[in-house]
Amino acid sequence: MTPPDHLSTDVPVDSRLRTLLAAGRLDLPLPGAGQTTRRWQELAALGRADLALARLAEGHTDAVAILAEAGRPAEPGTLYGVWAARPGGTGADLHGPRGGETVLHGTVRFCSGAHLVDRALVVAGGPDGRVLVDVPVEPPGARPDPDSWNTPAMAAADTLDVWFDRVPVGRDDVVGGPGWYTARPGFAVGGGGVAAVWQGGAAGLLHRAVTHLPAAPDAHQLAHLGELDALLSATDAQLDRLAADVDADPFGDHALGVARARCAVERVVRETLDRVPRMLGAGPLSGDAELARTLADLGIYVRQHHGERDHAALGAAVLAAGGAS
Repeated sequence: MTPPDHLSTDVPVDSRLRTLLAAGRLDLPLPGAGQTTRRWQELAALGRADLALARLAEGHTDAVAILAEAGRPAEPGTLYGVWAARPGGTGADLHGPRGGETVLHGTVRFCSGAHLVDRALVVAGGPDGRVLVDVPVEPPGARPDPDSWNTPAMAAADTLDVWFDRVPVGRDDVVGGPGWYTARPGFAVGGGGVAAVWQGGAAGLLHRAVTHLPAAPDAHQLAHLGELDALLSATDAQLDRLAADVDADPFGDHALGVARARCAVERVVRETLDRVPRMLGAGPLSGDAELARTLADLGIYVRQHHGERDHAALGAAVLAAGGAS
């Protein structure tokens, strides 16, 4: 059976993404509106099918949710990204006005969909603190650096550094005030959507690995399969419970629950990345290009989680909340 265009890896990611957008398939329920489980299940399904596609879809749907939280409608037919990374002091800032217009100037790192999205929500430094601005992504104002991503992993997600060269920013282009982006209730909840994509990616990798097992797998292969299936089932249930908590209290503080879920899913992903190659051996790993690509994509995508730094932050939050659940 030929997969639909939005799932077929023979069709470029940008074409599949535009197909999903035009068909309304990216119009997911907003977080906390009563169907967060369905929202995350849709994101997980995309992750299961194609992680690069899912990365871009998640960014778009997150942008739409952010705009909705600010009371602003997304522009119909417009593909969005959220470009918020400012590692090591990098990032774009607002300059002016000094008798002129305010402009966005500087380099933003790790911009997924650098050539593909129409608009981006960019975290920018300002005189009163960091703000979120909604700007078009088009030359000459926005210029992706083609040499800033040097691995085939997640290459289809088009994640590059983008240089903003004095892009005009009007008053209506600022989404929320200083600090609003990270202070809003939806900031933590958005991290749950990313975890759902990771979860889907791990499940998809395991599903593909199973197709390579012999008719009579040995005990070691069965042990790997059983443990991974149990871990994925547990984190799937954890995400469902978290989604129900978000819907029950959409304006509540869900940072601790999201941190727990992200750490748990990251652990499952690490186990999957470690166990699938041991379960299969060199044959499938060298002969199945899709399997190899998914391994590489998932390995770098999950590094949006900061490993032990995020685990330590969770531990501190658990202590502050009075101990483990």
